[in-house]
Amino acid sequence: MACLNTLKLEIKTLEKIFNRNHERFQILNSSVDELTCRFIGKNGKRYDIHANITETYPSSPPVWFAESEETSVTNAVQILSNTNGRDNHVINQVGILLRELCRLHNVPLPPDLDNLTIPFQLPPPSVSPLHQMQQHQIDDIDSDPDEIEDPVGDSEQESEGDEDLPLEMDDGRNINKKDEMEVEHLATLERLRQSQRQDYLKGSVSGSVQATDRLMKELRDIYRSDSFKSNMYSIELVNDSIYEWNIRLKSVDPDSPLHNDLVMLKEKEGKDSILLNIIFKETYPFEPPFVRVVHPIISGGYVLVGGAICMELLTKQGWSSAYTVEAVIMQISATLVKGKARIQFGATKALSQGQYSLARAQQSFKSLVQIHEKNGWFTPPKEDG
Repeated sequence: MACLNTLKLEIKTLEKIFNRNHERFQILNSSVDELTCRFIGKNGKRYDIHANITETYPSSPPVWFAESEETSVTNAVQILSNTNGRDNHVINQVGILLRELCRLHNVPLPPDLDNLTIPFQLPPPSVSPLHQMQQHQIDDIDSDPDEIEDPVGDSEQESEGDEDLPLEMDDGRNINKKDEMEVEHLATLERLRQSQRQDYLKGSVSGSVQATDRLMKELRDIYRSDSFKSNMYSIELVNDSIYEWNIRLKSVDPDSPLHNDLVMLKEKEGKDSILLNIIFKETYPFEPPFVRVVHPIISGGYVLVGGAICMELLTKQGWSSAYTVEAVIMQISATLVKGKARIQFGATKALSQGQYSLARAQQSFKSLVQIHEKNGWFTPPKEDG
């Protein structure tokens, strides 16, 4: 990101104008990767909103998501995914967000909004960030891959020795974090980035820029997380796609029968995990992923026919864009234990393949959602786990 210095200046400006004592809008935490802010509506009600500043910034805007599900907040946040050019810059994003929040909440605009200006003159924007990115790649196909991410920036000041830096060392923002990740995981991230670059060049982009950026960030965060490093679970990308993950859940509550079953599973079959499959749509993170159990056959634990999982969190009405993939994995682990899940060792391999399939899981989950939309969700009694 060649506009790193500009980004830092924008963040400093925002922190100065909207400090923690501001009556309408506050910057709570900020870095060149993330921004957490708070809008204060009528009667002092607070709404926390987050932004992830992605690898393609400012070619594409930050990825925003709100903790609140109120339409007066989610509608304002949704607008920010449709900007381009100068409006992709975080300082203008905050301005757009704040104006829309004030309008939807029917509160006056703070006079500080007039002070929100980008601290340098940008060249005229192209038709769209994606078109701008593609044109830059066509013109400079042999140039530094990092320059492709930032067509509006001035790359002449970058050193010649930075050409083939892996993803985690791009623009120097994460250079201190590179040692926190295994070499193989850095390689995976770099391979994904190069694959996405080739897709842009060929015009065969899959998914959406917003979903891809969010999933790339989540994958990086998982590779750095303590739960992942302690081998509670592992991740494999299916066909090297950022949109389909296989999760091997290796650790559950050691006091649970399911933990004992996993120990026995390793003794009998040489497998020490529950295999989950997660599929993300291009609307992620605004819609939940689809999650199913692939192996082994499980009874109880809110696991349905086909391997789908009965959890409100995985439905549109129960989902929040603030949830992370790791949080979902941990919640599934807890739900299996709470539902007294047990591995069915008597199930044959043929039965497993026939009973647990994507089609059957999707069908049973669809029926489940329809039932709960009609009758609502309920919390089981404490004695049921």
